[in-house]
Amino acid sequence: MDVVVRGRNAEVSEVVKATAREKVAKLSRHLDGWEHAEIHFSEERNPRISDKEVCEVTLRGHGQVVRAKAASPDALAALDRVIAKLEHQIAKLKTRLAKRSHPRPGAAGSVDSRTGRPDDDQRDQDESDDEAGTDRIVKVKRFEIKPMTPEEAALQLDMLGHNFYFFTNADSGLASVVYRRHDGDVGLIEPS
Repeated sequence: MDVVVRGRNAEVSEVVKATAREKVAKLSRHLDGWEHAEIHFSEERNPRISDKEVCEVTLRGHGQVVRAKAASPDALAALDRVIAKLEHQIAKLKTRLAKRSHPRPGAAGSVDSRTGRPDDDQRDQDESDDEAGTDRIVKVKRFEIKPMTPEEAALQLDMLGHNFYFFTNADSGLASVVYRRHDGDVGLIEPS
C-alpha cells in the first residue's frame, strides 16, 4: 500500500509519520487490497478548541473510498481515534462486499410449497438483516432536472435548505452536485 503523510498548518515529526504509516498499513489485515492511503495532520488555530490536533485518513481500494477524521489534544491520540473509526468502516465494507459476492441461498424469494406464500424462515431472516444495520434504500424520488449554472444551483440549495442539490450544469451539460461544506461554504462536484 502506498502511504502518504502530510501536514497542513502543522509540522509532523518523523516519529508521528512512522507511527501513522505503521498503523495504517496494519489496516490491511482486516481487508486486503488497499492501494493508496493519505494521512493529513492539521492543527486548529482557535484557542477555545481543546482538541487541536486533527487527523484525517483516506483509503482507496476495492473501487471504494473510506475516509475518517478525528481530533484530540495529541496527534497520536487523534491517529488512534481515526484508526478505530476506520476499522469499524472497513468491517462494514467487508460485510457488504461478502454479501454482494455470496448471496444467501433462496434469498430471491423462497416460497412455501404448501401455501404459496413467502417462507416464514426467510421472512424472519430478512427482518433480522434489517435490524443488523445494513443500509437499504427506503425512498426513491424522481424529478425533472433543468440546466442551470452552479451559482443558480447554490441559490436553490439555500432556498430549499438542503445539504446538497443535484443539477445539470448549463455550461458543461454534465450532471453535477453542489453541497454545503462543514465550514459553511458551498462545494461543487463534477464528473471528470
